[in-house]
Amino acid sequence: MAESESGSAPGNSPATRESPWPVGLMSEKIAAWVDRLGQVWVEGEVTQWQVRGGHVYGKLKDLGQDATVSFTVWRSVAQRLSSEFAQGDRVIALVKPNFWVKGGSLTVQVFDLSHVGLGELLERLERLRRQLQSEGLFDPARKRTLPFLPGKIGLVTGRDSDAEKDVVRNATLRWPGVQFKIHYAAVQGDRAATEVAAGIEALDQDPTVDVIIVARGGGDFQNLLPFSDERVVRAAAAATTPVVSAIGHEADRPLLDEVADLRASTPTDAAKRVVPDVGEELAGIDQARARMSSRLGQLLSYETDRISQLRGRPVLRTPERIVDERAEELVRWIARGTELADRAIVDRSRSLTDLRARLTSLSPQATLERGYGIVQLAHGAVLRDAGDAPAGTPIRISLAAGKLAAVSEGSASPSP
Repeated sequence: MAESESGSAPGNSPATRESPWPVGLMSEKIAAWVDRLGQVWVEGEVTQWQVRGGHVYGKLKDLGQDATVSFTVWRSVAQRLSSEFAQGDRVIALVKPNFWVKGGSLTVQVFDLSHVGLGELLERLERLRRQLQSEGLFDPARKRTLPFLPGKIGLVTGRDSDAEKDVVRNATLRWPGVQFKIHYAAVQGDRAATEVAAGIEALDQDPTVDVIIVARGGGDFQNLLPFSDERVVRAAAAATTPVVSAIGHEADRPLLDEVADLRASTPTDAAKRVVPDVGEELAGIDQARARMSSRLGQLLSYETDRISQLRGRPVLRTPERIVDERAEELVRWIARGTELADRAIVDRSRSLTDLRARLTSLSPQATLERGYGIVQLAHGAVLRDAGDAPAGTPIRISLAAGKLAAVSEGSASPSP
C-alpha cells in the first residue's frame, strides 16, 4: 500500500532532497546512458601510450580544446593494427565508451585505430617540397664536402636512444680519438621539430664542431614528420657546418634528407661515412709506402742501367780517343791552313809584281827614263804648246833625274 502511494520504484522516480538516489543507482544509470551511445569514431592526439601484457593503455586528447579521455586497446585488437603508434600521433579511433560503476570513471575501448590526415599531410609535404626545390635548397651544387677527419662531431638525437649509441660506438671504433658534442632533442611529437631545429642551430654556432649528424632510429611516416618540418629543413640549409641526415628510413625520405649535405641510410652508416677507419687509413698508408718504395726502386734501377749503358759507350770508356782524333784532325787542318796561306801569299805576291810592272810602264817616270822631259811654266802648268811660252818666259824642265831652269827663246821654226 505504501509502495502504491509513493508512485513507483526508487529507480524510476526522480531524485529529490527527500528521496535521493543511491550513488550506485546513479552510476548504473550513467553507465546505461553511456552504453546506449554505442561505437563512435573520434579524432584526437595520443598523449599516452603504454603497453602492458600485450594490452595498450593510453590517453586521447582533443585537438582543439582541453579535453582528455582514457582508452584501452585489448591485445586481440592491438595485434590487428597495421601501423605502429606512439605518443604524439594524431589518430582516428573507433571506440565504445564505458563507465566503470565501481570506480566512477569513464574510459573508452578501442576497436580500430589508424593515423589521421595522411593524404592531407602528404599533399602539404609535397607543396613544401616543391617550394624548397624552387628555392634551390635541394641543388647538389650547394652541398658541402665533409671534412676528411672531423675533430668534433655534433650530434642531434634523442636522449639515451639507440641512434646515439650506434653513432658514438661505431665512430669511436673507427677512430678512437674522435670527440662528440651531443644536443638532446625530442625526435617525435609536437616538440620534436622545434628542438631538432634548435639543436642544429646551436651546434652550427660552435666553432669546434666540424660536422653535424641528425640521427633517429627509423620509424613510421607519422614519427618521421618532424624531420620534414620547414623549421628543421631551413635550419639545416642555413647551417655553415656540413649536415648529415641519419634518420634511418628507406621507404619514406623526410625532407631533411634532401637538403642535408649527406644522407646516411642508418645512424651506423652515418658514423662510417663521417669518420674514417683508422685501420683502413693505416693500411692505405702502408700500401702507399710500398708503392712509393717499389716505384723508387724501379726508377733507381732504370737510372742505374742508363748510367751503365752510358759508361759502356766508347766515348766514355776511352775519352782520350776523342782528344786523339780531334788532335789529328786539328793537325791536318793546321797543315791545310798553312798550305793555303802560303799559296795565297805567293799568288798575291805574283799579282803584286804584275801590278807593279804595269804601274811602272804607265808611270811618267818611265817615259822620262827613255830621255823625255816635262816642261812646266813657273806656276807649275805643263807646257804643251810652244806658243804658250814666248821668248823670255821662265820654264822648268823635269828630267828622269833632276830638274832644270831655263828661259824660253820663243817658238823656233820647224826643221826642213
